[in-house]
Amino acid sequence: MARLRRLNAIAATAFVLGGALFAAGAAFALFGSGDATTSAAIYFAGGLCFNTGGYVSLLQVVNAPRHVPGGEGGLVTRRWRWWSYEPLRVDWLAAFVLFAGTLVFGVDLLDSFLQGLSVQQVNRLIWAPDVIGCVLFLISGHLGFVEICHGRPRVLARELGWWIVAVNQLGSVLFMVSAIAAFTKPSTGSLVNADIANWGTVTGALCFSAGGVLQYFERP
Repeated sequence: MARLRRLNAIAATAFVLGGALFAAGAAFALFGSGDATTSAAIYFAGGLCFNTGGYVSLLQVVNAPRHVPGGEGGLVTRRWRWWSYEPLRVDWLAAFVLFAGTLVFGVDLLDSFLQGLSVQQVNRLIWAPDVIGCVLFLISGHLGFVEICHGRPRVLARELGWWIVAVNQLGSVLFMVSAIAAFTKPSTGSLVNADIANWGTVTGALCFSAGGVLQYFERP
């Protein structure tokens, strides 16, 4: 359990830092010099933090104590694993989809360093992975609700785990709003709405930071 508590602290720290860096990158785009490379570098650093948080979250699920079929209801801890494939477990699916989303975001963040792209290339190489990553985050959040609410939609105001999922899901919704607003219109070469895109990123990223702070207090 001590190792799982350390993993929880690492994941929480990664999400706090990742959210803070994403918010800083968007704030720089809003209020800074407007240098795209600097913003991209800040976003990329935040993306690495999200990658770390996503994988460590998956490790937590893979190595969590579990019930033994036919047992007396007790929990057992198996040998340590760095990976598993358990698609029939909702908690595993939620963590795996989240990790996959962070990797897809990484494609978007790497491509954002490219220079001289056409509008079509921007939408294909940067915008499309951004939207796909947002969709994966939303799916992960939905699965998180299914797991913590045992399949019944409800508010569990006294459950810290529910609040962590809810705050992160709000962040995912705001990221999706940002992504939609960041589509580059072929007719003009401008974004649908740059302010909404940046503010959606700022507020969504702060939600993930807040979720990370809450996660510090969760007992694995």
